[in-house]
This record gives sequence, C-alpha cells and structure tokens, in this order.
Amino acid sequence: MITSVDNPRVKDVLRLRKGRERRRAGLFVAEGPREVERAVAAGLNVVATYFAPALIEWPGGGEEVSERVLARMAYRAEPEGVLAVVEAPRRPLPKDGTLYVAAVGIEKPGNLGALARTAAAAGADALVVADAKADPWNPNAIRASTGAVFTLPVVEATLEETRALPGELLAATTDAATSYTDADLTSPLTIAVGAEDRGLPADWLEAADRRVTIPLAPSATDSLNAATAAAIVIFEARRQRAHA
Repeated sequence: MITSVDNPRVKDVLRLRKGRERRRAGLFVAEGPREVERAVAAGLNVVATYFAPALIEWPGGGEEVSERVLARMAYRAEPEGVLAVVEAPRRPLPKDGTLYVAAVGIEKPGNLGALARTAAAAGADALVVADAKADPWNPNAIRASTGAVFTLPVVEATLEETRALPGELLAATTDAATSYTDADLTSPLTIAVGAEDRGLPADWLEAADRRVTIPLAPSATDSLNAATAAAIVIFEARRQRAHA
C-alpha cells in the first residue's frame, strides 16, 4: 500500500493536473468509479489504477493507497475512492459523417464536457475542438461528459480542416436572421458554437455557409451557454432528419 504523499507515483499523478503535462504524456486521470468503469468499457488503455480500501470496495484491481494519499491524488474535494491513469485516445476526424459539432474557443472544461455529452447523445459523428482553451481531458470536462469523451471522437482541428468536412458549416449566433427551426438541417452539417461571452470569432462567421439563431424571450438577460445552444440546434437537426 502507498502511504506517503511523497511517493514518486503520487507525484506522477499530480503532474497530470496540468494540461501541458497531459498533452506531453498523452495521459489523463479518470476519477471516480463511474469514470474508471466507463474508460475500461470503452476499451481505453488503463496505465495504472489506485484505490483506497477505506473509501471503496473496488473489485477492479490496482494499487492500494491510503485515504490520505488518495485525497492528495484526487482533483475533487471529496474523492470517491478510486482513480486511474489512462492513455488518451488518438482518434482521426471521421471524414464520412453527416453531423458534427464544432466547439470554438470554449474556455470552461465543464462546458466542453457537456458539449461532448450532448453530441454523443444526439448521435453526432465527432466533436471538433477549435481554438482550444479548454482541455477535453481536464477532470471537470470528463465528469461533465459522463464519459462521452471516452467513446465519441473528440478531435482538435482548424477552421480549414473543419470546412473540409462533408456538407455545410452552420454558425449558431445571436444576430442571425434565421431561426434554427426555420432552417433545413437535414443535409450534412457541422454546427459551430462559440464561447458564451464572445460567440463565434469573425473568421468562423465569415466562413459559415449559413447562420441561425435561437430566439430568446424578451425578458432574457443573457445568451445561452454553448452546451445548451448546441443541444437545442443539434436535436432539432435530429428531429428533422427523423421526419425527413
């Protein structure tokens, strides 16, 4: 059992809290029984598993650690007793899909994770991450995705690479003249959403084939966040396709 927070393996896990270290190592930390089990079920390569018997009965095997050590390793304030170091999947961007979501300039990991969860629930072919400020392997992104990032292709791509995908680039923006419900969303599409404070950058708006908006109530004080806006448009696309 590992009982010292100064153990080198503990320090290796702590390094993965930083996005640049995750990128360098090609690893991330799945924290909690749900996340670890879903990473295993997705067929990802689990490099190491650590669990505290004082906190959880864990049948999956791994290295036993003390409760204090697990608390030090864990990102969350109240750890659930188990975490795993996992190799980040390297998936190509599918080139034959019909529905993609592009998350542009998203800053909050939780929003990026929620976007992945939405895209997976709607049957999207991939989540394209452009001008990335949030990391899909951040613990908050993983948790918000409920493990969707383990199975859905989440691929960093440029505007040019996104434009090369099948079909049109559809920009969701607050100042478009066309409501999303009035737009034909049955053809192959990439639905692009930007950060809630700034929206899509000018170059993405200029490159878009079409723009749509989500009409808000006159009493609305602010725009929708990126994950909510994407969910509304992508499920409208799914509804239209089901009735086409």
